[in-house]
Amino acid sequence: MAAAPTLLALGAIGLWATLATLGVTLSHVPPFLLTGGALLVGSVVALPLSRLDLRQWRVPAGTLLLGVYGLFGYHFLLFTALAHAPPVQANLVNYLWPLLMVVLAPLFLRGVRLRLRHVASALIGFAGAALVILGGRGASGGLSAGLAWGYLPAAGAAFVWASYSLLTQRVRAFPTAAIGLFALVSGLLSLLCHALLEPAVRLSARDLGLIALMGLGPLGAAFFLWDAALKRGDARHIGILSFLTPLLSTLLLVTVRGESPAPSVWLAGALIIGAAVVGTRAR
Repeated sequence: MAAAPTLLALGAIGLWATLATLGVTLSHVPPFLLTGGALLVGSVVALPLSRLDLRQWRVPAGTLLLGVYGLFGYHFLLFTALAHAPPVQANLVNYLWPLLMVVLAPLFLRGVRLRLRHVASALIGFAGAALVILGGRGASGGLSAGLAWGYLPAAGAAFVWASYSLLTQRVRAFPTAAIGLFALVSGLLSLLCHALLEPAVRLSARDLGLIALMGLGPLGAAFFLWDAALKRGDARHIGILSFLTPLLSTLLLVTVRGESPAPSVWLAGALIIGAAVVGTRAR
């Protein structure tokens, strides 16, 4: 895998790794309000990227619908899942999306073939992601609480993000700056969901600052880096790298809390990094 798309993908993954820490800090803010505000801030990132040329936001209606499907659809389904299923397990189901990116690539992209090494690496990466998310709690921390219907939207969220990531390479080429329009429309839809589904709250200056930080990073610049990586790189390799997200997210969260990572986290890291090294060398 070429260095440039690898670095772009790792940049997006690194920013997404901060989302859990920011989310915990802002856990008192209703999810759709948080997402809507952050996405609106994130859309501003497109302005310097396009050198204030909003003509780069002009995309066909189908491309705009695809962008809203990805950014809004993913978060809508994920928040629905987290509200109706145990959060840890729902998040694990959600992290099927890197695996789906790998195995669905030949179905969505012309000229892409799936090798056994890609599939094996993706499965090992998912095993590592499962280990870091479940924290080595085994069956007692797994699905023993019952199959809540919230797992369905979690699976839907995984499919939406994987398919969005692949389909952006099928539509007519568009400037990465156009992601700003996707974020703007998705942010407005999220705020509409907040108005219809969530209670009104008063935000402090600190809350607004952290929401802005989230919008500039994991719900802003990360989307632009992700799009640029997919335009330049191999979706199968990028999907395998994406298993680093829950690992880095967990490490950052425990570091901020002043805790020591559990042994299972280090084992998960070895699995994920090994899968990434092997998978990204496959042609």
